Amino acid sequence: MSEAFIRAHTTIARAPLVPEIALHLATEITPIWQAIESWLEREGIAPPYWAFAWPGSQGLARMILDDPALVRGRRVLDFAAGGGLAAIAAMLAGAASADAAEIDPLALAACRLNAALAGVLIGTDPGDVLAASGAWEVILAGDVCYEAPMAARVMAWLRAAAAGGALVLLADPGRAYAPTEGLQELARFTVPVTRELEDRDAREVTICRVAAGKGGIPSLPILRA
Repeated sequence: MSEAFIRAHTTIARAPLVPEIALHLATEITPIWQAIESWLEREGIAPPYWAFAWPGSQGLARMILDDPALVRGRRVLDFAAGGGLAAIAAMLAGAASADAAEIDPLALAACRLNAALAGVLIGTDPGDVLAASGAWEVILAGDVCYEAPMAARVMAWLRAAAAGGALVLLADPGRAYAPTEGLQELARFTVPVTRELEDRDAREVTICRVAAGKGGIPSLPILRA
């Protein structure tokens, strides 16, 4: 039922910054939002954030495809994965495995459909990742700092993962609650966006390595788009 709904309300398209990867995407925001509202009344389905390639996930996917060594042979987690774009990019870049973490079952279904389009397999049942530690060598987090309580909880978990040895990459397009300390900037990308979702035509996405604490962090090469 979920996969049928996704196919019926999306089209196969490509995100501007990552044209290599085809995804099931909403081409017009209003129809799918109205369809989801109808489902919400019957099924308790969350808003269809998975139907859009958000700028943070596009930036992470672009960086990974341009520098596969970041994930090659490693176990990767795409946190708050949406449609799974970053996880798919990781598998295409040679990751040993990639899990997509989402609390919305419809988003997980979209991740599976999108992975199938790309000809890769990604995990979609990693459990409560905020209660886990040590399972992943690389953690990708895009667009996760738009609400204060969530940002605080997620950043604490990401810093704990970094302290445990994981490479933690945070992609932020200027959201209100993004941290300003304990980060090493690695790359910036200008991502075209739609005014139906944003208040502008493009977002500048900054990708940073997250430190275990708020202090310094060992340097990595800095990339520029």
